Amino acid sequence: MSHIVETCLDYMNLDQLVKDFLEYLEIERNVSQLTIRNYAHYLRRFLGFLATQIPSPARNATHSVAGGPAVKTVKDLTNKDITNETIREYRLYLSRFVDEHGISLKRVTQNYHLIALRSFLKYCLKRDVAVVAPEKIDLPKAESRSIKFLEREQVERLLQMPEISKADGLRDKAILETLFSTGLRVSELTNLNRDQINFDRREFGVIGKGRRPRVVFLSESAVEWLQRYLANRTDESIALFIRYAGKKPDADDKNGESFRLTPRSVQRLVEKYVKKARLPIKITPHGLRHSFATDLLTGGADLRAIQEMLGHKNVSTTQIYTHITNPQLKEIHNKYHRK
Repeated sequence: MSHIVETCLDYMNLDQLVKDFLEYLEIERNVSQLTIRNYAHYLRRFLGFLATQIPSPARNATHSVAGGPAVKTVKDLTNKDITNETIREYRLYLSRFVDEHGISLKRVTQNYHLIALRSFLKYCLKRDVAVVAPEKIDLPKAESRSIKFLEREQVERLLQMPEISKADGLRDKAILETLFSTGLRVSELTNLNRDQINFDRREFGVIGKGRRPRVVFLSESAVEWLQRYLANRTDESIALFIRYAGKKPDADDKNGESFRLTPRSVQRLVEKYVKKARLPIKITPHGLRHSFATDLLTGGADLRAIQEMLGHKNVSTTQIYTHITNPQLKEIHNKYHRK
């Protein structure tokens, strides 16, 4: 009996293993649907690549191409098809990948593919399925990214751009104020409901990246504009930020969920007001998150506190802001340079 079990674990269908892994992420790990969707995309790409690399015995003539050796389909792949060599070839494939528009994969995107693969291999080992050791997959060094953020006077100029005499302008003003006051990620912002906001305490809770809960705080200005925006609303939607254009909701949309503003819509409106303000930097909603963090650090806030407010798992992530907000470095430069 033990021999039969071992044989089954040695040759497991990869397509089914990936499906099981994605369900494991959802049920056991409580991973967000966005992360599951991304992992599914990365792993499907890996399986598709693997199927083109593995010649199969000509037992299935329907897969034979021009009389040559049959090629495996994704459905035929087993864990034994994942080897150190196929992983090396896959890394070359990602590095050289170019889509139909001539766009290659950024180094960070290549890393996301490999992170998903490592996580999948760890899951396989947990199930006693024989696979390549995940720790053998090293991640390539990521490109250094410059942080784009606005100075305080640039933020103030941006906040003045919406036309508050219009309903959508009043909404946009409240959105910009909230983004800069809280440092929220754009998905966290669009997921907010009206009843989440505690205006008396000027705070509310969110579930952020990695399902980590945290409390964020509102400035007096953000509270004022949120209240003015909500007072102007006449709809019944539970969503905090809604659209004012587009198709009408379905009859079964009792909570007005279809009115909820999307992350892409928020990105577009921020881009619109950045252009209108003629700012020299192309800023996204995430750039306002950077602006929030650098504003706090410049003002002397503690790094650990900022880590909590941003919802970073590790303080090392928050430390990316310190080199651009360290006044001591500027003082040393002024004191010793060319003296």
